[in-house]
Amino acid sequence: MIAVVQATSRPRVHGRVQVAQLMEELQVTATIEASAHGYTLEVSSVDNRLEVDTDRLIVTAAITNLLRNAFKFSPPGSTITLRAREVSNDRLRIDVEDECGGLPPGKKEDLFLSYVQKGADRSGMGLGLAISREGVRAGGGELTVRDLPGKGCVFTVELPLATPHAYLEEAAPPA
Repeated sequence: MIAVVQATSRPRVHGRVQVAQLMEELQVTATIEASAHGYTLEVSSVDNRLEVDTDRLIVTAAITNLLRNAFKFSPPGSTITLRAREVSNDRLRIDVEDECGGLPPGKKEDLFLSYVQKGADRSGMGLGLAISREGVRAGGGELTVRDLPGKGCVFTVELPLATPHAYLEEAAPPA
């Protein structure tokens, strides 16, 4: 969570971020934590041409926080899934799916309130998801959660895709 706070407290730096490279970095970091605590981490492959227009540091910190929460609230031996996919011509979704058992009815949006903690593990201050959401919004995206009753949650970071590079072709001389 400290990384999220640090990233959101500095001036915003928007730029093109290659999604495959971002996912690879997240996988390296999360694999270490997953294996240390007995989780299986599944990461989807991503088209190398996909790029988002966002603040790389903020988004990386926010997704790292989501992965840490998935490890924190899922029982040992669970599978945590990280996947990215293009959902329209101008949007990309990055999902972190856990096996926390799901949420109590009507409590989805409470997760994003400051100082709110769910579950038995009360480590932390209850700020991670609130700060992550604000960071993702500052990066031009949105952070939401979908409950999978009895199974877990899917946290989704939706970001704007970068416009494709315009490749200039040499114009043929007029005839």
